[in-house]
Amino acid sequence: MRQLKLVGADLDLQIVGLADFPEVADVVEDGVTFAENALLKARAYAARSGLLTLADDSGLEVDALNGAPGLHSARYAGHGASDRDRWQLLLARLAGVPWQKRTARFRCVLALAVPGGATHTVEGTCEGFIALEPRGEKGFGYDPVFFLPGQQCTMAQLTSEAKNQISHRANAVRALRRILESYVAAGGLMSARQAPVPKAEGWDA
Repeated sequence: MRQLKLVGADLDLQIVGLADFPEVADVVEDGVTFAENALLKARAYAARSGLLTLADDSGLEVDALNGAPGLHSARYAGHGASDRDRWQLLLARLAGVPWQKRTARFRCVLALAVPGGATHTVEGTCEGFIALEPRGEKGFGYDPVFFLPGQQCTMAQLTSEAKNQISHRANAVRALRRILESYVAAGGLMSARQAPVPKAEGWDA
């Protein structure tokens, strides 16, 4: 939400969150890809709120584990597990895997849905390696073990400002801006209901 507000600060949009709609029930995320889950949520919340709606799904993909934890990143060590539990399990499963094969990426898919109309998706990634041991106290999730070769540190060693420049979510939000600009230029949600936004590279109509 904070990244979206920053990127869209100069657009004629009022951004609200689910906290503003306490009566709206959660959506079951039973898709088999990040994009499917993001679209499930965006379409459902758009239908219930009547607003242009953004939803996301994201996770960590480790090549040596065939893309795991992937969709199960938040539940990798079981329900109720802590962030530490999850990255400790990840390190245990990568024990003995050489550095050059510890490639990984954070992936985020954002889905935008018009009530009763078009849907769009954008994607952002952040490439790196799974570190041999945790470093850093900032961030959350798998940040302490996600090493960024360009910065020569883990995600948990970055300031929040630096992280927001390179993260998978930040990259996805920047791609989303092109779609939001198209809606604003077309006159907002009412125009969006009448006709889909012209297709642009990097997102799907």
